[in-house]
Amino acid sequence: MTQYAIVTDLERCVGCLACMTACKMANDVPIGSFWNKVMRIGPNPKYEGAISPDVEMYFLPVGCQHCEDPECVKVCPTGASRKLEDGTVQIDKSKCIGCQFCAMACPYGVRYLNEEERVVEKCTLCEQKIAQGELPQCVINCGGRARWFGDLEKGIENFEAYDEPKSLEGGLSYEDMCKSRARLGDYLEDFDESQVYALPNVGNEPAFRYILRKHTWQGEEE
Repeated sequence: MTQYAIVTDLERCVGCLACMTACKMANDVPIGSFWNKVMRIGPNPKYEGAISPDVEMYFLPVGCQHCEDPECVKVCPTGASRKLEDGTVQIDKSKCIGCQFCAMACPYGVRYLNEEERVVEKCTLCEQKIAQGELPQCVINCGGRARWFGDLEKGIENFEAYDEPKSLEGGLSYEDMCKSRARLGDYLEDFDESQVYALPNVGNEPAFRYILRKHTWQGEEE
């Protein structure tokens, strides 16, 4: 089964908020609401009793994790929240009654009620783009190549982002560049399985992954 997701190399993320801003613009997310929010983790002591400058921190982008067994789908009384064959979790607005059961069930607090439309919204993983072979907007706009998109079933080393312009032949248009791809396994600094993390799992099996090599992961996992 396909399970689309995003992998983020947290040591390449500088907290520039480009992914967050691009997401709001591309999806017309209302002021005060977010489909993708970048959190600062830390500063935390590098060892027990440590004080500045022996501290560390990293930035953690958090949005819908498009879980393999999503709690939001289980509690939806109308079937508006559903999991598709590509692994993404989507909301059928024509069925949503705005009860917000899904928002209360989400372990990550990434759903909100659109007050104007009276329906719940969240990250769609840019379904309209990936259906046409494009990448999610947050991946497109990540200048540090920290965010990568792909199918977990094919291994995160095969996740993709747009290639860097400097690595392409000159004279290419923006459209040509968008057709190019860089592969995570060929691009990022080496990592092993113990350095790949997910947000806390409460039985929902979050699909997104985070790579962290030189810092201490602060999230607890089952």
